[in-house]
Amino acid sequence: MEKRFGLIGLTVSHSFSKTYFDEKFFRDGLRDYHYDLIELKDISEIKKLIADTPDLCGLNVTVPYKEKVMAYLDELSEDAKKIGAVNVIKIKDGKLKGYNTDSDAFLETVSRWFPNQPGSKALILGSGGSSKAVQQAFRNLNIPFTVVSRSKKKGEITFDQLNNNPSHIKEANLIVNTTPLGMVPNTTEFPPIDYNQLTNQHYVYDLIYNPARTIFLQKAEIHGSVFKNGLEMLHVQAEKAWEIWSR
Repeated sequence: MEKRFGLIGLTVSHSFSKTYFDEKFFRDGLRDYHYDLIELKDISEIKKLIADTPDLCGLNVTVPYKEKVMAYLDELSEDAKKIGAVNVIKIKDGKLKGYNTDSDAFLETVSRWFPNQPGSKALILGSGGSSKAVQQAFRNLNIPFTVVSRSKKKGEITFDQLNNNPSHIKEANLIVNTTPLGMVPNTTEFPPIDYNQLTNQHYVYDLIYNPARTIFLQKAEIHGSVFKNGLEMLHVQAEKAWEIWSR
């Protein structure tokens, strides 16, 4: 019996998810399992996708739909409710249940890489669905954080405020980019922060993995910062998604 899975987003051709799951299905002998990259111009198109694809069993969700998709789901996991974003959907008996594996995947990967000590502080660039997952991970790790966004929301600061007050970057030893700035195909873009404030004491994590070294990470490297891209996080969240789909 054929089973279909896929990734939904606005632009998904850059994603490594299909390669990851195609290789997994081949390796595990799951010849009737398929993974597709599905571009939706509007999240409301998910209703037609579900109706037209009866063998669809699960979806990954990427930007900009991790928050918007929640309105189209029948049920949410406790983590998804707490975080306020969904990156995994399980489809069973016509019902859609949303989960969030981003937060645990980020927590696992950052914990192996970043030497968390008393006094650690983080800056999170961006305030969308991926940012919400990172925020929850930092709460679980007891790392205080500041969210930087284009338009100031309650409890956040703008990029202008960040750049006008050097202490924000100076006092944060971990900086995470959760925006799509720099992702294929827009590889010349990068978050508008004062990179001259970076030092060899900073750890810089970009959730983007394609390209492997964004301009954001290249600038961090120039200033001696320790840096990491999002490929390991992609693999960890994908494995967690598979655990949900296959149980």
